[in-house]
Amino acid sequence: MVLNYIWIGFFLIALVVALVKTFGGDAAVFGDMVNSTFSMAETGFEISLYLTGVLCLWLGIMKIGENGGAVQALSKLVGPFFNKLFPDVPENHPARGSMLMNFSANMLGLDNAATPMGLKAMNELQELNKEKDRATNAMIMFLVLNTSGLTIIPITVMAYRSQFGAENPADVFIPILIATFCASLVGLIAVALYQKINLFDKVILAYLGGMSLIIFGLAYYFSSLPPEELNTQSSLASNIILYGVICLFIIMAIKKKVNVYESFIDGAKGGFDIAIKIIPYLIAILVSIGVFRASGAMDLMQEGFQLFFGLFFENTEFTNGIPTALMKPLSGSGARGMMIESFGPNGEYVDSYVGKLNSTLQGATDTTFYIIAVYFGAVGIKKTRYAVKVGLLADLAGVIAAMVVATLWFGGDKTVYQSPQEVVESFGNAWQSSNQESMKNLLSDNCVLYDQAYDTLYTNKSKVVDEYFSQNTFFRAVKTTKVMVNEVYLKINKGVDSSFVLETYAIGVKKGKIQYFRYLGNL
Repeated sequence: MVLNYIWIGFFLIALVVALVKTFGGDAAVFGDMVNSTFSMAETGFEISLYLTGVLCLWLGIMKIGENGGAVQALSKLVGPFFNKLFPDVPENHPARGSMLMNFSANMLGLDNAATPMGLKAMNELQELNKEKDRATNAMIMFLVLNTSGLTIIPITVMAYRSQFGAENPADVFIPILIATFCASLVGLIAVALYQKINLFDKVILAYLGGMSLIIFGLAYYFSSLPPEELNTQSSLASNIILYGVICLFIIMAIKKKVNVYESFIDGAKGGFDIAIKIIPYLIAILVSIGVFRASGAMDLMQEGFQLFFGLFFENTEFTNGIPTALMKPLSGSGARGMMIESFGPNGEYVDSYVGKLNSTLQGATDTTFYIIAVYFGAVGIKKTRYAVKVGLLADLAGVIAAMVVATLWFGGDKTVYQSPQEVVESFGNAWQSSNQESMKNLLSDNCVLYDQAYDTLYTNKSKVVDEYFSQNTFFRAVKTTKVMVNEVYLKINKGVDSSFVLETYAIGVKKGKIQYFRYLGNL
């Protein structure tokens, strides 16, 4: 229901702003808004199509972990801790197992497994509830720990960053881990104070103290490094941890004599279904945000935030993340759309501070109102007590932590790249004028040239230019067409022996550099 009002609001506010601008002399604003509906719908489909492969990969890996016992091992590891947090739930009650499985699945990014387990846990907790329409202490603790969104592996955020051409999609991994831990810690402490749980219990202190030392030790170490070292080492650590998790899942599965390959295939099958399901939701929110942006309403909102926070802070660039932060408790798809919008239409800003800030905010918390509505609604709870206020407090802690950590990690990065289509147009013009130096400057060092069968012809930029594109030819026309977010078609009419031949190339671009050419023939 909340998302319904937000979606309608985007269109109606855009209409009002556009009318004001039209009466003020801007005759192009409605055209820009209509064009944005087509371009954002196209972008939404492209993103969903790309995510199919990434989701298949990670769901397959997570299935290996699930079958290999990773979820169960994590449940045993945190079992004593959760025994202290849920004293009203009998030791052998099935709700304990369901809750632990839900938390473990969430931390490993197993969203599909987490939701059914969470609903099962709520139904089992309801069996212990004497007032069937009123939330119990155990239910509220369970819900708040869910809404704070503690996730060890933020697969979705990294997948979107990869889609938009991030140099290292995992570079936000540690900042997200720190931010989401802060949200969970604040939520847990707040609920414990309401429920008079002894936070100085030796088991609770051991778990919270150990986790806090690790997380804040990482934050202290990385924040003490120079910016260049910080990016290098945090990226290296993130990738080592992620690859280590993959290898750990495989080793655990081998020890349990699980067929690793079949487990991967079983998990990967769900990737296509998920990608197809999110297409309408993603297109809906991206189109509404696109209209909101094209009308100028987004810029007005940003300026308002900057003016307000400018009264207290000298640097207000962090306000570019506020729309994502405000949307996240209300709608996961809405916040995802805000994050994607911050990357720029062609990923120009994905590696900038703003892009990384929004990525960190997207992974810092979960959709509080959605989770509370679904989980409490499933068991008929109407009196939610303090669940909403504590959940929002945890969200606020996560947002503040995300902004602080992202600023420490990425605050000096203002990198903006040419769009892929601009890069390809520049290359086509340089080729047309036989400017080999300019051509090489637009290519990555390891640029590859493929033929129609994907056979590799050349493997570095010097050979690509000197041995392939240096032919003495002349051109009648050069045309570029966007295909995917990071891929562009280059079509040329090339002169050969006083006649012209049409040639087409699919060209992949990342961070303002051409990564590959694929010759497509006379298309």
